[in-house]
Amino acid sequence: MESAGGPYLNTAAVTSPVGIARLLQMTFGCTTFSLVAHQGGFSAAYGTFCMFVWTFCFAITVFIIACEFTHLHSCLRISWGNFTAAFAMLATLMSVTAAVIYPLYFVQLGCYPIGCEVRDFRIAASVFAGLLFVAYAVEVFLTRAKPGQVTSYMATVSGLLKIVQAFVACIIFGALVNDSQYGKYVATQWCVAVFSFCFVMTVVVVAFSVTGKTATLWFPFERSVVVYTFVAVLLYVSAAVVWPVFCFDSKYGSPRRPALCAKGRCPWDSQLVVAIFTYVNLLLYVADLAYSQRIRFVSHL
Repeated sequence: MESAGGPYLNTAAVTSPVGIARLLQMTFGCTTFSLVAHQGGFSAAYGTFCMFVWTFCFAITVFIIACEFTHLHSCLRISWGNFTAAFAMLATLMSVTAAVIYPLYFVQLGCYPIGCEVRDFRIAASVFAGLLFVAYAVEVFLTRAKPGQVTSYMATVSGLLKIVQAFVACIIFGALVNDSQYGKYVATQWCVAVFSFCFVMTVVVVAFSVTGKTATLWFPFERSVVVYTFVAVLLYVSAAVVWPVFCFDSKYGSPRRPALCAKGRCPWDSQLVVAIFTYVNLLLYVADLAYSQRIRFVSHL
C-alpha cells in the first residue's frame, strides 16, 4: 500500500550498493563485539576503546538504516547527506584503528596463558574487525563526490579531509597528554594552541555542514572555510617548524631517545608522535586547500 507521497518504506536503503554495504557493516560490527564480549575478552584502555568503536559504529549504522528504510530521516533537522558522509568517514578511521589495536595487543599465536579457545575467538574478532573497516571504506568510496556531481559538502574530498584532520588532531592530543612536557617552553605551548584552534574550527565547519545551517549564516560560509583552511596551513607550518626544534634540538631537548626512558612512559616518544602527525595534518590541510578551490557547497542535501 502506498501513500500519496510514495511508498512508506524505502527498499533501496537495503538493496542499493550503499545499503548492502551498511548491512554488512551492521553484521560485521555485531559479530566483532559479540565475539569479544562472549569469549575473546578485552582489558585496559586499548580494549575499552576497541569495544566503544564497534558498539558505537554499530548503533549509528542501525540508526541510519532504520531512518532511510522508513523515510524518518526526512523528519530530522539535519543535512542527512552530510551526516551520513561524515559518519562513514569517521567510522572508517575508527574501525581501522580498532582493527590494528585489538590484534596488536590481544592476539597471540600460542595458547598459553589465555587458552586456545580464547585465542581463536580473538583471531576471529580481529578478522571481522578488518572486514568491518573494509565495509565502511566501501561506503566512503561509493558515496564520495564524483567529478561534476552535485552532492553534499561532506561527501567531497575537502569534506572527507575535514574528518581526517579532526581525527589526526585527536591522536596529537592523546600524545600531548601522555607526558609530552609541552608546557616546558612557550614555543611548544604555541603549538598546542595551534592544534587546539584548528581542531575546534574544523569541528565547527563539520557541525555547520551536518546541521545544514550554512545557508542561514550572515557571512559567506564557503569563502570563510577556504580562508580558514589557508590560515590553518600557515599555523601548521609554524608548528611543524617550532615543535621539532624545541623537542629534538640538543639545545632544548634530545635528538635521540634517552636510553633509560621507560617504554610507554617516555616523553620523547610522545613528542615524536606529535611531530609525525603534525606533518600528516599539515599535508592534509594543504590538500584540503587545493581541493577547496574546485567545490561548491550544497547545504540541503
